[in-house]
Amino acid sequence: MLMFGQDIGIDLGTATVIVYVKGKGIVLREPSVVAVDNITGDVLAVGHEARRMLGRTPGNIIATRPLRDGVISNYTNTEKMLKYFINKIRGRFLFAPRIMICIPSQVTEVEKKAVIDAASNAGARRVYLIEEPIAAAIGAGLDISKPSGNMIVDIGGGTTDIAVISLGGAVVSTSIKIAGDRFDEAIVKYIKKKHNVMIGERTAEELKLNIGCVYPKFQDMEMDVRGRDLITGLPKTITVYSSEMLEALEEPSMLIVDAVHNVLEKTPPELASDISDKGIYMTGGGCLVDGLDKLIQEKTGINVMIAEDSISCVAIGTGKALDNLDNLDRNRRP
Repeated sequence: MLMFGQDIGIDLGTATVIVYVKGKGIVLREPSVVAVDNITGDVLAVGHEARRMLGRTPGNIIATRPLRDGVISNYTNTEKMLKYFINKIRGRFLFAPRIMICIPSQVTEVEKKAVIDAASNAGARRVYLIEEPIAAAIGAGLDISKPSGNMIVDIGGGTTDIAVISLGGAVVSTSIKIAGDRFDEAIVKYIKKKHNVMIGERTAEELKLNIGCVYPKFQDMEMDVRGRDLITGLPKTITVYSSEMLEALEEPSMLIVDAVHNVLEKTPPELASDISDKGIYMTGGGCLVDGLDKLIQEKTGINVMIAEDSISCVAIGTGKALDNLDNLDRNRRP
């Protein structure tokens, strides 16, 4: 069936790409991974299939994540990945779709242009950008149009975006390159140092999801993982405890707490008063690390709430912002 071009919202995450189609909701959620033949340059797999190849490919095939720390690190692969996802969800359109993509709040003009160019070359008729904390706040159901302070902490795979929002814009904001990926790296480093065992990114992520914590648990949990013994070079199975994860994740979690603290220090008193009443809202997959909400609440003295469907908040907010595209287009016309 031939269809007219639709409006698409994309949460172009470092770890996951989530696509929202106007009128349909979230239609795609896949890892931001591309597997490419190094010799021919052909894309062999994208998304779930490519993620299974991470760390398991022969020399001529490279499975990579083309986005790092919230920005494009490999332009060609990002364009190929976007083209694949757009073609996968758009079907046969009469016109190319208008696309809104969310970006971290502190990206440079060069990084913005890279996102716009990649999406345009991937088949977008027109590209719009929205800052992640704004999209996250809309997706979390906060009314950001009023002259009242709302604080959002969006922890993704590559960046943590923190913003105080009022009257539809960010009054104070920051973006730090400490998020889910940094948690995984901290776990790999800790296991290597303490157990003399090398584990991969995926194993570290499983540890983070299953027993990871940044606030003391009532009961110590354990999980068996397999890695490579650095002394013998042979496979080895070890038991890791949640108390060890608490130690491993202390540094990155405290950097996030410090960033929240710094934003609060720069917040105008009236808005700070609003935040004290309403609390801090957390979104993004990274905020689900056990105890992170309790840690921020303890260090700031402000109530912290994890938004419903926190992983999808940015995509949902980007999708809701699609309703304003006609107004944006009218304002663009001379």
